[in-house]
Amino acid sequence: MNLDRLWYQGHPLALALTPLALLYCAVVWLRRRAYQLGLLPSHRLGVPVIVVGNITAGGTGKTPLIAWLATWLRAQGYTPGIIARGYGGRARQWPQQVRPDSDPRTVGDEPVLLARRTGCPMAVGPDRAAAARALLEHSDCDIIISDDGLQHYALARDIEIAVVDGDRRYGNGFCLPAGPLREPRSRLKDINLIVCNGTPGRGEFGMHYVPGNLVNVHDPDRQQPLEQLRGQSVDAVAGIGHPERFFRLLERQGLTCRKQRTFPDHHAWRETDFAFADAHTPVVMTEKDAVKCERLARDNLWYLPIQAELDPRIETRLQRLIQEKDPTHG
Repeated sequence: MNLDRLWYQGHPLALALTPLALLYCAVVWLRRRAYQLGLLPSHRLGVPVIVVGNITAGGTGKTPLIAWLATWLRAQGYTPGIIARGYGGRARQWPQQVRPDSDPRTVGDEPVLLARRTGCPMAVGPDRAAAARALLEHSDCDIIISDDGLQHYALARDIEIAVVDGDRRYGNGFCLPAGPLREPRSRLKDINLIVCNGTPGRGEFGMHYVPGNLVNVHDPDRQQPLEQLRGQSVDAVAGIGHPERFFRLLERQGLTCRKQRTFPDHHAWRETDFAFADAHTPVVMTEKDAVKCERLARDNLWYLPIQAELDPRIETRLQRLIQEKDPTHG
């Protein structure tokens, strides 16, 4: 069963799964309540913690926002560090420190991308509190950004930011497995900031992507302005949570996507994945996918870096929230 059809296109099977969704919601509520009452331990660090996540399964565009947030915090005089789960990583021991030259097969693709993009110290592991402690032991960071982890209540947090997909929103509104919700929509009432990747709704801050030049996967010094490829045919691949958004972005930039291939999120790329493409047509991918394709022997692979541009009002709101949580800074 295609989950997009089930969750976002009104498939009748969703109704049949509502008893399981109700059970899931009950378990989620009881678990969170146990943390709130202190029945389960929630570990507080000695520095402010900002969690950036979502209440839906699948990609909503957190990574560019986290890169923006790290840059913004640095401009405010902070030394941010980043922690993440390390999805797709196969390290034998956790937590792991992440550097720009770390192997994405070991620590995950998004952490390597963030380490390269931000230059921030970074640690990953299933236990985010342990990853944060390791980060504090090995760096001088004075504020922590958690990539995902809204539902990881074992790590206490000071500010919560939820990212919403402006295209798909909350799907059919059901919790897993009948719908895409990890938590009921009522959870958003406790979130400090809601950022919409697309056209914002009431009470949301808008975010959109600004693409850069195309960059060759094997030789980053080789770059092409998008204008040079407008009207030309390219092939496009994506192994992300919402690949259609990436393909639409390419088309809005004037590229003609001759062939499009989608792969699972955090896909382990192989040479055979590109057998559909000829050697003379550029194959365009996301920057996240590119970090795992550098070892492949193809010269026609290019990635499109993107920057997040946010509603400027979010900066004032962030400053106020951080000042409330960390009045000694500045």
